[in-house]
Amino acid sequence: MNLAEFIDGRRDQHRAELSDFLRIPSVSAKSENKPDVERAARWVADNLRAAGFKTVEIVPTALHPLVYAESLEAPGKPTVLFYGHYDVQPAEPLHLWTSPAFEPTVRNGNLYARGTADDKGQVHIHLKALEALLKTLGTLPVNVKVMIEGEEEVGSVNLWEFVQKNRERLRADALVVSDTSMLAKGVPSITYGLRGLNYYQIELTGPAHDLHSGVFGGAVPNPLTILCETISKLHDKNFRVTIPGFYDDVATLSKQERKALNSLPWKEKEFRKTVGALGLDGEKGFTIVERLWTRPTLEVNGVWGGYMGEGAKTVIPSKAYAKISTRLVPKQEPAKIAKLVEKHIRKLLPKSVACKFEVLSMGKPWVAPYSHAIFQKAIHALESGFGKKAVFIREGGSIPFVTQMHDTFKVPCVLMGFGLPDENAHAPDEHIALENYFGGIKAVALFYQRLAAH
Repeated sequence: MNLAEFIDGRRDQHRAELSDFLRIPSVSAKSENKPDVERAARWVADNLRAAGFKTVEIVPTALHPLVYAESLEAPGKPTVLFYGHYDVQPAEPLHLWTSPAFEPTVRNGNLYARGTADDKGQVHIHLKALEALLKTLGTLPVNVKVMIEGEEEVGSVNLWEFVQKNRERLRADALVVSDTSMLAKGVPSITYGLRGLNYYQIELTGPAHDLHSGVFGGAVPNPLTILCETISKLHDKNFRVTIPGFYDDVATLSKQERKALNSLPWKEKEFRKTVGALGLDGEKGFTIVERLWTRPTLEVNGVWGGYMGEGAKTVIPSKAYAKISTRLVPKQEPAKIAKLVEKHIRKLLPKSVACKFEVLSMGKPWVAPYSHAIFQKAIHALESGFGKKAVFIREGGSIPFVTQMHDTFKVPCVLMGFGLPDENAHAPDEHIALENYFGGIKAVALFYQRLAAH
């Protein structure tokens, strides 16, 4: 039996096995789910052993364990490090799910459950592709190292410590990640660029404590009002960020790349449908694709303060808060941007409020030249696995680990994603298209096989 026949003959088995994986509520953010997270780690380790890996370890960390496995039985062949994560986002709000979040359900060719697209479904694609190669060939055609963590959804707190302590052990010729999306249904894709991410929290303090808005209103500073006024000044009428120096280091796209990105089979109608808003906004002078993938942004992610309960409570709040993020593009330095953001916000604020400005996280952007041979092998494997033309894309999201690994090991990073933009990752009714799941197993197996050929 050849590789494709082996994979096609196990579709029902693969789906059932993935469903077992998805039933484990491995929510890394919640302490009450820690036993479930550990159970998911054991599930991954057991699955790797069953696939044929002889070296499999569950590595404890200060929070959640990671799973490491390796097969180094292909002397003279390339070594690939595959990275993924088995932890998932919280499922709340639960009442918005059509079917329970941790009871996998098939509807209209999609498999619904938390973790289907991000990232259990995509991890399982690789596990089954590697298993297919081991079962049909008896050994892997290339050397493979597997690192699957349980803290990605809470910032990969302990992953980097493990990487730094095991640099020689993790050394490889390429990093492969499946935690991204395809451009659209029927368009298999390789992602070659990600935006960086800085995340900030602002705390404004006006009066020493909440005040009666009738007795004191009109004579004391209201930090919520001041915060809203400040936020409103962070963009101009063309939706450009007004922070001085924010765009100074932004890399200019070549005419060739700009033309290639805008020639992709990307459908604005589908994008509008996914968004569900009455209209679209964005930086003037750039297409929607350019705004999403190649331009920096500043977004307000949350604002709160004062009374938020049922009914009325007439107070002037003592404090007001906001969470703000900036997505960064190549040539922008996260530390420099963080300083510019803080400086400008402090300049906009009146002296009647005190400001506490925190940088909660920073992450660099990443972009790779896709002329490297491994990218060409990846694109051909996708086309063979799906029977459709594959494309190179960039993505607006961030995967800090990719940048860290690229900077540390100086090797190509291949982002081969099988989700879709509208599959509700991090939201209710998360799902993965089964045709992408099954096609992904075949494509990944072919990719590893092609890497062995010179």
